[in-house]
Amino acid sequence: MIFAKLVVLAMLAIVAIYLFVTAPEPLPDNAGPSGSADRRVAIAQVFEAANAINHEARRTYTARVVGPGQQAGLEFAEDWREKQRQAGPLPALFLRLVSSELTKKPQPLGLFLGSDEPINPSNLFTGEQKVRFGRMQAETRPQVFATPDGYQVAMYPDVASAEPCVRCHNEHKASPKRDWKLDDIMGATTWIYPQRDVSLAEFLVIVANVYSSVEAAWETVLAKAATFTPPPAIGPHWPKAGARVLPDSQTFMAEVYQASAPTVVRILSRNALSPQEVGP
Repeated sequence: MIFAKLVVLAMLAIVAIYLFVTAPEPLPDNAGPSGSADRRVAIAQVFEAANAINHEARRTYTARVVGPGQQAGLEFAEDWREKQRQAGPLPALFLRLVSSELTKKPQPLGLFLGSDEPINPSNLFTGEQKVRFGRMQAETRPQVFATPDGYQVAMYPDVASAEPCVRCHNEHKASPKRDWKLDDIMGATTWIYPQRDVSLAEFLVIVANVYSSVEAAWETVLAKAATFTPPPAIGPHWPKAGARVLPDSQTFMAEVYQASAPTVVRILSRNALSPQEVGP
């Protein structure tokens, strides 16, 4: 039985990677294992999968691109979009790029970053979100809740997981707090969706949308880098001391896929198969 489970999960992983990399069109109503078309995926699980992808993308960008890139002479700044500015976006602005790409998708999945001590006042939590953020800090776990108008919301701790994040917030002239440390909860990554659950097919499409939004955001960074004088080399390499390079899309996304796949496939396997199909 254990061997059978491993085979099933391996097949799911292969199918999942194929679907995610190719960013599929919505699946037909009768797609998936027997009876799976009728199954609904709770929005909390959709949020969990989406957040895992976004978290790993941002971690990869911060720890593998921004930190080493700065050591190699690459710059990252708030005004990176200015035509004459030879810089890439800060990690929080990379998340904003992903969020912007998500708005282009037909599925209404919203993403934004907020805090109780943000650099940008527009990111300040108020009302119910402020209350939920305080609860999240006290309980150190995500908060999932519904708004009065029926929208489903999930808030995940935005942890200072890399030194570039801490240094930037402590040194920024507009920062209201200058004693951040590694592993501090700096804010919350917030997701919003107008339904309590989705079909299994919709779940697959939403997950594919998040992956493709991350890739589009990275390609925006590469397009900006191509305007630098001189432009960094782009290929299967990462910035490091003395090497002014950036990974191509395939290299960047391969790391995001690998890091987020365990969470995504676990949620997929939980919802794609019935208890009888998975076994005890």
